[in-house]
Amino acid sequence: MIKISPSVLASDFSALGAEAARMQESGADYLHLDVMDGRFVPNITFGAPIIKSIRNKTQLVFDVHLMIDEPLKYIEDFAKAGADIITFHTESSSPAAETVEKIIDCGCKAGISVKPNTPVEQVFPLLDSLSMVLVMTVEPGFGGQSFMPETMDKIKALRRETERRGIDIDIQVDGGINEKTVETAAAAGANVFVAGSAVFGAADAAAAISRLRELAEAAK
Repeated sequence: MIKISPSVLASDFSALGAEAARMQESGADYLHLDVMDGRFVPNITFGAPIIKSIRNKTQLVFDVHLMIDEPLKYIEDFAKAGADIITFHTESSSPAAETVEKIIDCGCKAGISVKPNTPVEQVFPLLDSLSMVLVMTVEPGFGGQSFMPETMDKIKALRRETERRGIDIDIQVDGGINEKTVETAAAAGANVFVAGSAVFGAADAAAAISRLRELAEAAK
């Protein structure tokens, strides 16, 4: 199933609650919330208190992407703040299996993300416990970067492995997703698409989301 997850990195931070509600009204499936700590990536965004403050503004699934060095320490905080899906990086310093277990124990769905230069095979041992794998199509840390087509090989490899095992898992892509690149990513096997400026920067967010979904469906 195709799902569109607008990234709040491209939103108006002075009106996050209203922006979240606007994405629901515009037909989004998820709301992508990038948490950066200034250590794992060279930028800082927001933490659990901000997520909690907008949780009552929308019924969208909160798709929380932890770009932080020690995610295991903060899983409970983000779960209590209202996260539905918590994705962390395999490159972080927290033990991956223990972090996945903690996310599930806290009542959330678990996801793992890989950077563009990380072999996707690193997540294969944990696939049976995961709900989603996020393949970064840009280097994490900043919005507005250009899509890296070479990352599509990882999506293809991941989709082949999940099909071989008979695992129903979402494959998410994040970075440079727009009307041109969404088709490429969908054809490779992705089904969840994080889009920032392509949605928040559009004159009509509902039309932008609908178009991205239509293009992805057609490319599958």
